[in-house]
Amino acid sequence: MASISASPAYAFEPRAAEADYLSHDTSLRSWLFTLDHKRIGIMYLLGIMTFFVVGGMFALLVRSALWTPGAPGQEKGLITHNLYNMFFTLHGAIMVFVVIIPGIPAAMGNFALPLMLGAKDVAFPRINLMSFYFWSLGVVLLLVAIYAGGIDTGWTFYAPYSTYREGGAMAGVPWALAGVFLIGFSSIFTGLNFITTVHKLRLPEMGWFRLPLFVWAIYATAVIQVLATPVLGITLLLLLVERLVGIGIFNPDIGGDPVLMQHFFWFYSHPAVYIMILPALGVMSELLSVFSRKHIFGYKFIAYSSMAIAILGFLVWGHHMFVSGQSDLVSTIFSAITFTIAVPSAIKVFNWLATIYKGSISFKAPMIYALSFMWIFTIGGLTGLFLATLATNVHLTDTYFVVAHFHFVMAGTIFVFFGAVHYWWPKITGRMYNERIANWGALISVVGFNVTFLVQFVMGAQGMPRRYYNYPELFQIYHQISTVAAWTAGIGFFLTVLSLMQSFFRAKNAPANPWGAVTNEWRTPSPPPPDNFDQPPPVEDPYDFDLVRYNPNTDAYDFVERRERAAAPAH
Repeated sequence: MASISASPAYAFEPRAAEADYLSHDTSLRSWLFTLDHKRIGIMYLLGIMTFFVVGGMFALLVRSALWTPGAPGQEKGLITHNLYNMFFTLHGAIMVFVVIIPGIPAAMGNFALPLMLGAKDVAFPRINLMSFYFWSLGVVLLLVAIYAGGIDTGWTFYAPYSTYREGGAMAGVPWALAGVFLIGFSSIFTGLNFITTVHKLRLPEMGWFRLPLFVWAIYATAVIQVLATPVLGITLLLLLVERLVGIGIFNPDIGGDPVLMQHFFWFYSHPAVYIMILPALGVMSELLSVFSRKHIFGYKFIAYSSMAIAILGFLVWGHHMFVSGQSDLVSTIFSAITFTIAVPSAIKVFNWLATIYKGSISFKAPMIYALSFMWIFTIGGLTGLFLATLATNVHLTDTYFVVAHFHFVMAGTIFVFFGAVHYWWPKITGRMYNERIANWGALISVVGFNVTFLVQFVMGAQGMPRRYYNYPELFQIYHQISTVAAWTAGIGFFLTVLSLMQSFFRAKNAPANPWGAVTNEWRTPSPPPPDNFDQPPPVEDPYDFDLVRYNPNTDAYDFVERRERAAAPAH
C-alpha cells in the first residue's frame, strides 16, 4: 500500500506552529478556491444546514395546509392545491437530493475522513472542490426551477407527470432535472475521491481492521455512489430529452413506458436509501462507543454488515413497485431479498446495544441524538417488514403508512447528522456549544418527530392516502396532532441551531479532545492546522479508551504514551 509520504504533496515535514485552517487565510478568495478538505466540508455544511431550514419550512407549510379537511375541489386558505403540490415536491426534492444524501458524506466525511486516516487531504483535492461547485450549481438550478414556475411532480419525478408540458407547475421541471443531474455528478466524484483516499492515503500501518467504523461506512457509501448514481443521471437525462423533444421513452401518449422510468429511478434510489443511511450508521458506531466509554462490540460484524448492506441494496428496488403490474414471481423474489437486508441492519443494532450495555454512558447531545436514532431506525426497519410483505403492501401502498415509514428510515438520519455536527463541532470551530440548549433541542425535536409520524402509521393503516390536499373528516384529528408535533419538532431544531450559533459568542474554547475519543482527528488541535499533521499519528485501536486519560485541570482528555504493540499482520 502506498505511503502518504510517497507523494510530496502529502509528505510530513516538521514546521513551525502556524494558524489553524480557519484563520491562516481569511480572504474570500482563499475560501472560494480552497483545496483544503476541511474548508470544503464546512462549505458543504453551511449550504446543507441552510437548505435543511428551507426544506423544513416547506414541510411545515404542507402540514399547515392539512389542518382542516376541506371538501373535494375546495381551496383552503392561502395554500391552494397547486401550491400544496409544489410545496411537498420541493420539500422532498430538497431534503433528499440537497440535504440528506450529501449531508454526512460530503460535510462530515470531507472534514473527518482524511483526519481519521492520518492523511493531509483527500486524494484529489481539485476534484473535491469541483464536486462542491457541481452541488452548488445543482442547487441554483433547483431554485431557478422554483422561479420558472415550480415543480409539482413529487420528488420522484414520475412519468407521466414530469413529461406533460401543459398544466400545473411544469415549467420548472427541466431546470429541476438538470439540477439533480449535476448534484448526482457531485456525488459520483465525491465517492471516487473517498474510495481512492481510503486505499492510497491511509497510514501505511493502518490495515483494514484498524479503520474507524465511520471510515468503513463512508467507503461502503462511496461504492454505492459510484455504481448507482450514473443510473440516476441517465434516467434524468432521458427524462429531460423526453420532455424537450418528446421521442416516446417514458410518455405513454407517444408509445413510452412510465413503468420503465420507475425501474430506472428505483434502481438508483433504493441504493440511495443506503447512501443516506450508511454514513449515519458509521457515525452511530463512533458516538455510542465514545459516550459509553466502551470498546465497540463486534467490530468486524459491523464493518462487514456495512458492505453487505451496500451490496444487497442493489437487489431490492422492485419492492417499490409491487402494485405496478410486475409478475408475482418477480415480486416474491424482491420481497424475499428485502427481508434478507434486514439481517445486516439488525446486526448493527444488536452490536450497538451490546456496546452500551454496562457502559459509562454520558448523556451529551451527540449521545441523545444517537440513542434517539437507534429507536427511530428500529421502528423504521420493523415497519418496513409490512411493506415488504406482498399481502399487506397492497393495502398500505400510497398511504400515510409509507410516509411515516419513509421518514423513520430517511429523515431519522437527520438526527445522526446533528449528532455528528455536535460531536465534531469543537474540532470544526474550536468552540464548545451550549450543552443545555443542545440537549433541550435534541429532546424536543425527537419527541416532536416521533409523534408526527407515529400518528401517520395509524392514519395509513386506516386508509388515508398520501399526498392528498383534501381528506375525509375521519382523519382530521390525526392530521392536527401530526401538525402540532411537526411544529414542535421545528422548535427543537431551532434550539439546536441556536446552541451551535451561540458557541461563537458565549462559549469557551474547545480543547483538543473534549470527549475522550481515540480516533486520529482528536490528536490534532481544535481547530486543526491546514495540513492536519506535522508527523504521522500512531496507529492504534480506534476504540481502545485506555489510550486516553481525563485531565481535570483542562476538563478534557490527554493521550497517554504510545504503548508497545505486537506486530500486527497486514490486512
